[in-house]
Amino acid sequence: MTIEFLGKTISGPFTIPSGIVATAVPIIRYIFEHIPQVGVMTTKSIGPEPRLGYREPVYSQYAPGCFVNAVGLTNPGAERSAELFADLEVPEDKFLLTSIFGGSVDEFVRVAEVLAPLSDGLELNLSCPHAKGYGMAMGQDPELVEEITRAVKAAVDIPVVPKLTPNTDNLADIAGAAVAGGADALCAINTVGPGYVSAHGEPVLSNELGGLSGKGVLPIALKCLREVRAAVDVPIIGCGGVSSAADVRQFQAAGAGIVGVGSALTGMTTAQMADYFVDLERDLQQETDRAEERVQYTLDMSFSPVTVVKNQRVADDICLLTFDRAIDIRAGEFVFLWIPGLGEKPFSALTDDPFSLVVIDVGEFTHALMDLAAGTEAYVRGPHGIAAQPPDNSRIVAVAGGTGLAAVYQLARDFGGAEVFMGARSADRLYFVDECEACANVHIATDDGSRGYHGFVTEALDAYLAGLSPEDLDRLVFYNCGPAPMVHAAIAVQEKYCKPDQIMSAIDYLTKCGVGVCGACAAPDGRRLCVDGPFLSAG
Repeated sequence: MTIEFLGKTISGPFTIPSGIVATAVPIIRYIFEHIPQVGVMTTKSIGPEPRLGYREPVYSQYAPGCFVNAVGLTNPGAERSAELFADLEVPEDKFLLTSIFGGSVDEFVRVAEVLAPLSDGLELNLSCPHAKGYGMAMGQDPELVEEITRAVKAAVDIPVVPKLTPNTDNLADIAGAAVAGGADALCAINTVGPGYVSAHGEPVLSNELGGLSGKGVLPIALKCLREVRAAVDVPIIGCGGVSSAADVRQFQAAGAGIVGVGSALTGMTTAQMADYFVDLERDLQQETDRAEERVQYTLDMSFSPVTVVKNQRVADDICLLTFDRAIDIRAGEFVFLWIPGLGEKPFSALTDDPFSLVVIDVGEFTHALMDLAAGTEAYVRGPHGIAAQPPDNSRIVAVAGGTGLAAVYQLARDFGGAEVFMGARSADRLYFVDECEACANVHIATDDGSRGYHGFVTEALDAYLAGLSPEDLDRLVFYNCGPAPMVHAAIAVQEKYCKPDQIMSAIDYLTKCGVGVCGACAAPDGRRLCVDGPFLSAG
């Protein structure tokens, strides 16, 4: 389905809108290599300086296929983004559309000058509805839109594509102003709003207000697209609520040459996302409409209440929280714990009945959990991720450090016959040892030698594997969980004795949305920990 777009022949008529899924270079690279239907790859919006964005929750579902988000323009800044993009090879049949933002005309120009040499085109974010002083605040003023567009066009020699807001009553004027400023194409639309979503009487998003996306905004997007097409004669990227081939046809009939698919990808694994685009392409070619069957309208992002019944301090920075009821979770899956006003974070459940988890004090949220009192009400969403499925007749070897034991204890308990390697700096930082010894063979290693093997847990693992026969080694399946240095060291040891496809690892990448949308948990190969894992195969 090759088409022409702004001077390039590209492999397909789709893009993934800015801020959705492909927010990290490894994910962009994967899509370049494996999803030909996506001919235009739009980056996350990049500004002049690094921004941490808003605390989680940043993404919420208010109806099937309908979402609200407020990520807060999280990005590493223009200079660091340029360093990351320097390692990204853009294929000849792909178009890298780099989304940029600024708080002034000068900031737009500065970011454009840094990133233009690494891009095929620049998208101007004039439409974000929830970041004060950016996006929509500028994009509702036709004169300012024209000024920003003209200034960026004068500073770069690649196409410029302003992204328009639906949150205005003069969209045609704004589109005309962008074209008058030299826009080579337009993108319509960004999210609608801002809107508000609550659960249990509390605002879900940490920012309280966020942009609406997904199936519910489709009629608004089509209306805006028709207004823009009637006002200007430049290529248009159409975004907003697309989930089916029928939606794509409506967008094309309304004037879109490139069609963005974003929120419909929520919850899809990387393989499912690739299959979805294959089905969309087939639907368009064969006049069918089956791709939408892959959209996860049954996805549940709701919160259920739990109450703390015990907070057991293991060390100054480690505690075990036990709650008042069981949760339905399988080995390998994870949940989010939400405390309104404080935020949410993902955790593996140490136990499912009663629900308990282990916390290490590494930031504002976990620090608050250290002293969470019995009787405190919190909320859980999930489970998320893919449950572990060890092969039949295999033998589990689990390697855990830090909070990693919570991800592997249930594996050892439910599948039996496991060897569990537990690592800690010292004996006083170990927890749940008796429970593990009740269901598995436990090997303990402490850095200071205060209990078990004196040294790193990976050294104890190496010594154990060296004593096994080739037949025994072939039966092993490894589950590693913990800090990245420990997991990488464990993998290095395991690959000395076994094949990569025997090794499954969960590294503590930053997980924010939990449903594959924000891309914060990107692994180096482009998979996303929250939907493709949390245990990812090394093979």
